[in-house]
Amino acid sequence: MKMKQWYELLFENYAQKYENENFTHGTIGECDFIENELSFDKTVKILDVGCGTGRHSIELSKRGYSITGIDLSESQLARAHEKAKISNLKVEFLQCDARNLPFNNEFDAAIMLCEGGFPLMETDEMNFEILKNVAKAIKSPGKFIFTTLNGLFPLYHSVEEFCESTSEKGNATYRSNTFDLMTFRDFNITEVEDDLGNIKTLDCNERYYVPSEITWLLKSLGFHKIEIFGAKLGAFSRNDKLTTEDFEMLVVAEK
Repeated sequence: MKMKQWYELLFENYAQKYENENFTHGTIGECDFIENELSFDKTVKILDVGCGTGRHSIELSKRGYSITGIDLSESQLARAHEKAKISNLKVEFLQCDARNLPFNNEFDAAIMLCEGGFPLMETDEMNFEILKNVAKAIKSPGKFIFTTLNGLFPLYHSVEEFCESTSEKGNATYRSNTFDLMTFRDFNITEVEDDLGNIKTLDCNERYYVPSEITWLLKSLGFHKIEIFGAKLGAFSRNDKLTTEDFEMLVVAEK
């Protein structure tokens, strides 16, 4: 039997607690930005990659958009279904691996926020597969809005100190961070308490990307206009130039 990867183990029975993490609290502002980017056109079909507990999917559905959310985690999707039901919304949530999506030219736009799958994969090739599958899923013209880890940040700052400074009581903790300059991967030990009260200690690693890499990867997939900004939690804006102070970058790409 294939051993589960850290990102699969992390999200098992981790939906309620996940929603208490500080980085999940910017939904409204982030959806405002998405709506603006889509010119408030309610006819567009949106794909939400790595939708988690469905916070962006549900908020956009409330605003009248047609949306399909995909995620690998059963417990996160169960929570997303539950929330949609409470709000009396019809959102399509599917358990899917972002490296192997069943869509072809079906969506007008795709979103992938808060490290939705990309860049958690264990190899660069797998991360690229995610971008490739999203590119295949959206029509031309189409728009792809996503956030990812900013490779410029760890060159100037300690990732461990940053995570500590933004964490709150009960949040996941990250320690023994080692940033590898050859691979731009941050290796760390993540400790989290799941919804059943179990403490999980996981060896994790995430890939940080520099803007030129993202631009090149997307160009190779047929995106002709790629813009990159600093990603401010809950306050995405085109006015925020990406700097070494930004932990995440916000990417807006057009096909």
